[in-house]
Amino acid sequence: MILANAFCIVLFVDEILRSLAGPPSPPGQDPHGWRVPVDCVRANELCAAEPSCSSRYRTLRQCLAGRDRNTMLANKECQAALEVLQESPLYDCRCKRGMKKELQCLQIYWSIHLGLTEGEEFYEASPYEPVTSRLSDIFRLASIFSGMDPATNSKSNHCLDAAKACNLNDNCKRLRSGYISTCSKEISATEHCSRRKCHKALRQFFDRVPSEYTYRLLFCSCKDQACAERRRQTIVPSCSYEDKEKPNCLDLRNTCRTDHLCRSRLADFHTNCQASFQSLTSCPGDNYQACLGSYAGLIGFDMTPNYVDASTTSITISPWCSCKGSGNMEEECEKFLRDFTENPCLRNAIQAFGNGTDVNLSPKNPSPPVTLPPKTDKSPALPDDINDSNTMYDTSIITTCTSVQEHGSKLNKSKEQSLCYSETQLTTDIMPDQKTFVDQKAGGSRHRAGRILPLVPILLLMLVL
Repeated sequence: MILANAFCIVLFVDEILRSLAGPPSPPGQDPHGWRVPVDCVRANELCAAEPSCSSRYRTLRQCLAGRDRNTMLANKECQAALEVLQESPLYDCRCKRGMKKELQCLQIYWSIHLGLTEGEEFYEASPYEPVTSRLSDIFRLASIFSGMDPATNSKSNHCLDAAKACNLNDNCKRLRSGYISTCSKEISATEHCSRRKCHKALRQFFDRVPSEYTYRLLFCSCKDQACAERRRQTIVPSCSYEDKEKPNCLDLRNTCRTDHLCRSRLADFHTNCQASFQSLTSCPGDNYQACLGSYAGLIGFDMTPNYVDASTTSITISPWCSCKGSGNMEEECEKFLRDFTENPCLRNAIQAFGNGTDVNLSPKNPSPPVTLPPKTDKSPALPDDINDSNTMYDTSIITTCTSVQEHGSKLNKSKEQSLCYSETQLTTDIMPDQKTFVDQKAGGSRHRAGRILPLVPILLLMLVL
């Protein structure tokens, strides 16, 4: 009898442990049921290891070859392949700018997402991972490496100071000298430089040199025209930017979108610099750093932007194109061009960097002070040199949101309250392209364990008796 009771207890304990542990997580998901984001190269490897995913992916690539989306979706086999792949790691994968296999990663990304778009979309989602760093990080590093902030002395030529700082760094000096030499080298009497080689050298410079050096060259603040002209000449525009004639902007965009790298950088620029009137700074996520990084990422491609003049009173950025000859597409062309020439997010970001300031997300009219109950323990604040990669927002927002949640209606409504979201809203609203998969069985497992645990003392008593 005792052995029988002991055997029953072992079975119940085993059931408890299984309930608490839950089912094993499938590949591509963590134990909590969330799909782990991976880069597209890794996602492709995971797909290749699964026969059903691998065969569907090959089918989709064959479907996309030489066909438009409507023709592809008319084929039931192609449509079925696309539906299966939307549940695979390939759908959520992203790439890192400057990663070792960036081009391969982007090719994999677009092989899936070109089949999901309704023809030519005006704005395309960025294939790159979201940026979490901020301008304040760049300022801190710039002061460490150069011994001075980007805007220390108002009387100095900041663009000249930026060049001197670059020359003190071997990597920056070598790659900057390299692109200047390449972009200034005359090929023949009719061709004064090789634009293709010039663009390649510029891409290497902006991809391999830290932004604390490149930003100072691109976005230095100027008080006189000589400084502003030096800033405009940073990318050797006579070779990398200007041409005999200005092409139509929509034609230039179409040319850019035929190249996976250029298409990705343009999509990234629109994602991070598209004017947002729901934010304090007109930038998505109030992140100047993300916009400036996307702008720098366009340099060295057909869509290379630059300052249109050496003005010290206003900042006007534009690619080398116009809207002449747009026909009935002129409105769309003007809209595309205004994203560069009249972009408040881009303009504010450039001015903020030149001034050595980052966005301050604290409200202009702070709420009345609230008496907080004493806390027995307080989490230490993150040191300045640690970046929380799990959030796109400044820590001041988190503090405010915590305060709002604790005191509810006691606080007056302010701009910061609009930045407070529930966990569900953050999952579904901020990154709509990011699918999440939550294990609905996890709650049931905990309830089962809660019902079983009270029975253990009874069984132990039976064993003793």
